[in-house]
Amino acid sequence: MYGQSTSYGGSVDATFLFIVAVAAFFLVLVTTLMIVFAVRYRRSRHPRAAQISGSVPLEIIWTVIPVGLVMLMFYFGFEDFRLLRRTPEDAMLVKVTGRMWEWAFRYENGKETDKLYVPIDRPIKLAMTSADVIHSFFIPAFRVKEDVLPGRETYLWFKPQSTGPADIYCAEYCGQKHAYMMSEVIVLGEDEFEAWYSAAPGDSAVTAPVVALMDKHGCLDCHRLTDEADIGPPFMDLYGSERTVIVDGNEEQRIANEAYLRRAILEPSAEYVAGFERNMPVPQELTDDDVRQIIEYLKTLESR
Repeated sequence: MYGQSTSYGGSVDATFLFIVAVAAFFLVLVTTLMIVFAVRYRRSRHPRAAQISGSVPLEIIWTVIPVGLVMLMFYFGFEDFRLLRRTPEDAMLVKVTGRMWEWAFRYENGKETDKLYVPIDRPIKLAMTSADVIHSFFIPAFRVKEDVLPGRETYLWFKPQSTGPADIYCAEYCGQKHAYMMSEVIVLGEDEFEAWYSAAPGDSAVTAPVVALMDKHGCLDCHRLTDEADIGPPFMDLYGSERTVIVDGNEEQRIANEAYLRRAILEPSAEYVAGFERNMPVPQELTDDDVRQIIEYLKTLESR
């Protein structure tokens, strides 16, 4: 779901792209030279092999250039590593415990969850340990990964820059159900996170943030909270916009008001947005209050 969703992701992507570009350049160069030499110096043209003496300048060139490139790759990688290890002083601390085969998250106010809820645009520090064997905490969308060890605390940090869910995996084989050791980090708006964070346990009005509610019912499997389209149209700037929809095979215009959004959620097959497939399922176990919360949240998704 995420592209470069943290302040750290762009730097990691740039390093990988640099390494791939260098590798691709030399792959093309070496392959081309091999073909040229094979054709130019084939046996039919040169039946007698000629003795070629060494060239000191050439030896220096093809030694210095690879060493320089390797050192440059090391520099970029080391700078990324240093950035990951320099946790901002104002980072919010979350304790993470890995065990076969689940992740547990504990906040400074004592709240405990099986999913990681964090606010947007705030640095988050994860202090991690394992209750049994070695695990590895991995959020691919955030470009962060760190081993989680029994009897020792490791850490990583990130600063999310867009709302929505992202998958958490264990990247170290830890037993029979290793593949099931998954969770999610759900990035919330500042106000929504504060309401969830300060809520008393059992307060159903806020213990299930709207983003988590949408994720639970599959909304975010096909829609993005940004302005990027996925299987379905994006949610950003949806409320109040004019939509071209298909009704009984004909195009009609609609304004995405509350009535439109409620109909789109509860009766998805009645009409669908032009340019997208008619494949949204009818939601199950979605209450009127759930629908109201989702619509109210969609009203807040405006690009700035």
